[in-house]
Amino acid sequence: MYIKKNAFTMIELVFVIVVLGILSAIAIPKFAATRTDAQITKAIADISSIRSAIVTERQSRLITGQSNYINSLSSSSTTLFDGNGTATSKLLMYGIKAGTTDGHWSTDSASAPYVSYIYKIGGSSCNFTYTPADGIFKLDPNQDAICDNLVN
Repeated sequence: MYIKKNAFTMIELVFVIVVLGILSAIAIPKFAATRTDAQITKAIADISSIRSAIVTERQSRLITGQSNYINSLSSSSTTLFDGNGTATSKLLMYGIKAGTTDGHWSTDSASAPYVSYIYKIGGSSCNFTYTPADGIFKLDPNQDAICDNLVN
């Protein structure tokens, strides 16, 4: 009497492992590129929000008769873009937590006023400067090529 056994042979298992290895070798670099793309998109959204908040803050000041821009975008080096820490000068309602790894903002200023900021991406530091005289928040010139992806 013949008994049928349902099992995989060793060759079939090795073949499946090889195919999975090839697929993962192709997929993992794609995931790394996707992560960088997500960090670029996050930075673009942050920059747009910051610039919009600067204009909104200026409009609020004009209503009260003040024609100057906010003098600092942050009240500390740990929470960024929250304004200068006073109730009358708010920038983003919820500031951005500072960090030193890819996809995070930091400031290179030792103390207020905080006008220089760094966004890390792809191992590069993209330097931004806020000018209180005219309210411009811009990418500094002569940065790494990846930094150019952050601004239009």
